[in-house]
Amino acid sequence: MSDPSPVRPAVPVLDVWCELQCPDCRGALDDVRALRARYGDRLELRLRHFPLEKHKHSFAAAQAAEEALEQGKGWEYVEAVLGRVEELDRQGEPLLVEVARELGLDAEEFDTALIDGRHILVVDADQAEGKAIGVTGTPTYVIGGERLDGSKDQDGLRERIEEIMDGLLAGQE
Repeated sequence: MSDPSPVRPAVPVLDVWCELQCPDCRGALDDVRALRARYGDRLELRLRHFPLEKHKHSFAAAQAAEEALEQGKGWEYVEAVLGRVEELDRQGEPLLVEVARELGLDAEEFDTALIDGRHILVVDADQAEGKAIGVTGTPTYVIGGERLDGSKDQDGLRERIEEIMDGLLAGQE
């Protein structure tokens, strides 16, 4: 007897290579929000970490974002930290814990996670994969096998992502 329920195709994935101390990533938030609003659950947005050496708190911020994902408020945390890039430059890790507290997350667990390094392997793996596929700056997007570099210019990128996404969705029908 066959299963009468239709098999739902996998949802397209948009990898967003991001660095939480990067002003360009903050500028890309409007595009990310617009994509989430347009596609909802038909698109999986996946945060990928690419901390840059020039930003001394970016590696800790990536680990903190992983803790926020674990606690169920990943993108909300990412947006809050990116909204305070200048403060992160000045305050460092204490700001990361403060943002967690403001969002109602377990701030003590954030502090512990930053000390014990439980998310270092995820951040390292993302960074290594990014380098392997040619990511050189942030934000960079990967969707449908195409890499779009927004680290120098973000003009037209959202439209290009929408074109690719619409093509992927049309192919599922």
